[in-house]
Amino acid sequence: MAGTTRPPLGGTALVDRGRNPVTQQRQLRAELRAAREAAKLRQKDAADRLEWSLSKLIRIETGAVGISLTDLRALLQLYGVTDESTVEQLVDMARSGKQQAWWDRYRPRLPQPFVTFLGLEDSTTLIRQFQPLFVPGLLQTEDYARSVVSLYSPDDTDGIERGVEIRMERQDKFYDKGDQQAFFILDESALRRQIGTPQVMRKQLVRLKELNRLPFVSIQVIGFDKGLHRGMESAFTVFEFPAGDDQDHAIYIDQAGKSRSILIQNSPEDASRYVEAFIELEAVATPSDELDIFIDRIITDSFNEGAH
Repeated sequence: MAGTTRPPLGGTALVDRGRNPVTQQRQLRAELRAAREAAKLRQKDAADRLEWSLSKLIRIETGAVGISLTDLRALLQLYGVTDESTVEQLVDMARSGKQQAWWDRYRPRLPQPFVTFLGLEDSTTLIRQFQPLFVPGLLQTEDYARSVVSLYSPDDTDGIERGVEIRMERQDKFYDKGDQQAFFILDESALRRQIGTPQVMRKQLVRLKELNRLPFVSIQVIGFDKGLHRGMESAFTVFEFPAGDDQDHAIYIDQAGKSRSILIQNSPEDASRYVEAFIELEAVATPSDELDIFIDRIITDSFNEGAH
């Protein structure tokens, strides 16, 4: 195949797309697969030409292992990607993908599904999250988060503080960027159930009102009067990724405990099912522009300063 000047599929500079090492790794894998397909080579053909095992190439393309700069340049030469700016951009992606993510210092103490969740959350362009039991982590105040985390490890003071620290850092990263759309739907029970003291709940509810005013955040509530609905089975989060990524969606299902969390990737059928479920929930939930009225009623009923 003749040398090509085809730019990476993203078509934009690294600084525009690269938010974290996970983003870079995933985009690089997508670019390498696209380059191989453009060169009309099967995985076995490419592996044979480079005298690699087929397993090595498959593991690189699936992200099971990283890729060295030497191997990357060999692949690009084989695929006919010779444009200097394109090669350097892909090399930069590989280098950036080797850098540490902000959550890496916590990695030894976190379950792997949650580590993956953090990477997805930090690199997605759109988040849809339904939560029937608690206020979602990205929306929690520090005191509310401390009460929730202590539920899982009440005697582990260090673990509780670490969990709160992670949630606050997640929020800092998310709100500082401000370039990810986030849609949250909560069941009314998540707002009426007292977590911590009444004062903690009041501050949490006021915080929801404040966050809902951000242009990239939408918060809705499904009231008790709506009866049974599709979200009552479990909490779930749907991540949507930019065009040119190696996956369109990922789904994280939280079934009330860390060990029961389920991560689904590269499954268009499941993605469609959960996106459709979320849209159905949006239709029955109170519109986000009525959130203040809904929350003020709950504060008056249950968490008014004079109510306790």
